[in-house]
Amino acid sequence: MTAQAQPQTQTDAPVLLRADADGVATLTLNRPDKFNALSVALLAALQDELDALKDDRSVRVVVLAANGRAFCAGHDLKEMRADPSREAMKALFEQCAKVMTSLTRIPQPVIAKVHGVATAAGCQLVAQADMAIAADGARFATSGINVGLFCSTPMVAVTRNLPRKQAMEMLMTGDFIDAPTAKSYGLINHHVPADELDAAVAALAAKVAAKTPVSIALGKDLFYRQIEEGLEAAYALAADTMTCNMMTEDAQDGVDAFNAKQPMPEWKGR
Repeated sequence: MTAQAQPQTQTDAPVLLRADADGVATLTLNRPDKFNALSVALLAALQDELDALKDDRSVRVVVLAANGRAFCAGHDLKEMRADPSREAMKALFEQCAKVMTSLTRIPQPVIAKVHGVATAAGCQLVAQADMAIAADGARFATSGINVGLFCSTPMVAVTRNLPRKQAMEMLMTGDFIDAPTAKSYGLINHHVPADELDAAVAALAAKVAAKTPVSIALGKDLFYRQIEEGLEAAYALAADTMTCNMMTEDAQDGVDAFNAKQPMPEWKGR
C-alpha cells in the first residue's frame, strides 16, 4: 500500500511516502515541520508498509529516508503528553517495538539514509536498520535522559550495534556524536558529503539488489537469529540455512556458472 503525496498543505500531506524503482522501495518520513517525530500515525503508516513489503517479491531493498532538516527527532513528546496515561504509553512503546522488529524481520535489507539529526527513537531507527549511510553533517544522540526519560527502547537497538562503554556514555549523557564518531562506533557504515548522500545510498542499494533475493533473505534471517545464540547453536543454525540455500535454484545456477567460468546467471529468486 503506497502512500501518495498530496502536498497542498503539511496538514493534509501523508506522514509517510513510498516510491519504488529498480527493486528498491524508499520509505520517506514526511513530518518535516515536526522533525519527523514518530507520532502514532507515522508508526502506523510505517507498520502498514513493512507488512506490505514482507511479501512483495518485486522489492529487493528498502531505504528509510526523511524529508526536511532532520532524519528523525524520536517520539512526538507533545503527542505523548496529550494522553499521559499508562495505557497510552504502553501502547505507544509496544507499537514502536513492533515497527523496529519488523525492520529486522522483513526479508529485504533496510538501509537508513540519514541527514540532520537522529535522536532518541530516531537514533533507534538508524541502529535497527541493517545498514546506514549518513551525510557528513548528521548527528546522533540518545537524548531522552536530557528531559528525564531514559532511552530504554532505543537502548535495545543501540546496544546491539555499539560497544558497551560507548553505548553507555551516549545513553547516560544524552550527548550528540557526529557522523565520523558514529562510524567508528559501528552505528553507521559510511558517511559522505551531503551532496553525495543520494548517490551513495543508491549505489549500495543497487549492489545489494543485484544479488539473489532468496539468498539475501535467508542470510538476513540467519544473521539476527544466530547473533543471539551461543557458538554451537549459531553454527547449527548456519549449517541448516546454508543447506537450504544450496538447495535453491539460484545457488545451484551460480555455483555451476562459477565452476564453468561463466557470467553469473539472471537470478530467479528461488
